[in-house]
Amino acid sequence: MLARELAEVTELVRPSLTPELAERLQRASDLAAGIDPYVARSTSPESPALADLSRRTHETPWASREVVSGSGPLEQEMLSGHVEGRFLAFLVRMLRARRVLEIGMFTGYSALAMAEALPRGGEVVACEVDPYVAGLAFDWLARSPAGASVMIEVGPALETLARLQGPFDLVFIDADKTGYLDYYRYIIDSDLLADGGVIAVDNTLLQGQPWATNPTVNGAAVAEFNQTVADDPRVEQVLVPLRDGVTLIRRT
Repeated sequence: MLARELAEVTELVRPSLTPELAERLQRASDLAAGIDPYVARSTSPESPALADLSRRTHETPWASREVVSGSGPLEQEMLSGHVEGRFLAFLVRMLRARRVLEIGMFTGYSALAMAEALPRGGEVVACEVDPYVAGLAFDWLARSPAGASVMIEVGPALETLARLQGPFDLVFIDADKTGYLDYYRYIIDSDLLADGGVIAVDNTLLQGQPWATNPTVNGAAVAEFNQTVADDPRVEQVLVPLRDGVTLIRRT
């Protein structure tokens, strides 16, 4: 978003700028536009199965689908993607996780990325509220051997959490933003999170909405979530400016 804004502003004001100012604004625009591609090139590549799942997701006409989730219209951008997928896989290996819980699966990219990093016998339990999306994920995950490690739970996440048995070494939250606090509180107050386990929460920068003057409903919900976690003496956390923001949380 920043890169696009800078590029558009550069074109709008270029005729009125001195050559020096135009050059500096162009450098700022190029800097912003180059970050994500460079990060991707400097990150281990995705597996063929993940690349195939990504392609299928981007080819799906999401605009024609009715919305079941509370996150707004379904769109390709809900996919975690290459760099974040590698980040999650890295967490799985670093934590030596055997059981992973995902709240908000979409088409299964992040679930598969984490499943590929699991040891033999490990599992990912993925919660998805939209039956259509869950069905796509089930079919697409079946194309990869690692997909057999993913168990899909369809329905409202809080209802699913209430009947799950812990512990989980890693919990990844990437669902409806207005539900973030409820999911966080349930996990922290229950025995679902293993000792030494980590909660990873996606979209905690949410395109700048949490610090906007007039945030959207989702932006305000993420801002409240971020502040609540920051004020919780039971945990320590770090917000990593990866993609749209990923917050890592662990009990102290």
